[in-house]
Amino acid sequence: MTVMVRPGRVKDAQGIASVHVESWRTTYPRIVPENYLASLDVAVQAARWRDQLRRRTMHILVAEEASRVVGFASGGKLREAIGAYDAELYAIYLLQENQNQGVGTLLVRRLAADLSTSGFKSLVVWVLKKNPAVAFYSRLGGSQIAEKRIDIGGLELDEIALGWSSLKTLL
Repeated sequence: MTVMVRPGRVKDAQGIASVHVESWRTTYPRIVPENYLASLDVAVQAARWRDQLRRRTMHILVAEEASRVVGFASGGKLREAIGAYDAELYAIYLLQENQNQGVGTLLVRRLAADLSTSGFKSLVVWVLKKNPAVAFYSRLGGSQIAEKRIDIGGLELDEIALGWSSLKTLL
């Protein structure tokens, strides 16, 4: 089946939220506390994504297969200064069955194109150091540029920033 990447719409909020929660639950066991993963609520996430989609303060893309959201990516202006970087990939999540099929690469490249069109020049993504997706970002040419500790569910975790000094490398 073919996956199509397109801009997110308000009506996609429920699908985005479902992917968001399901992806966390399949990606982060043994990394993030189980009680935190169990506490994730699709309805709460749907309200959050609906608000973001209405406000249009960031780029939000969905990957759709057979009229069903199977993944999404969001990004925009860098939230925390890191060198000369100016844009950030805020989130990218795919249902487990849609991973390792090129959908993530499509989402990142399309987001990079959208950000470039909006005048951004470079990109950063923050990712948990133990997240298997670190290898995905490295394959796309991201290099580690920073590290910090964050708290998720009462557990201190290492998070790293990978960066692309030029969005052109992703286009």
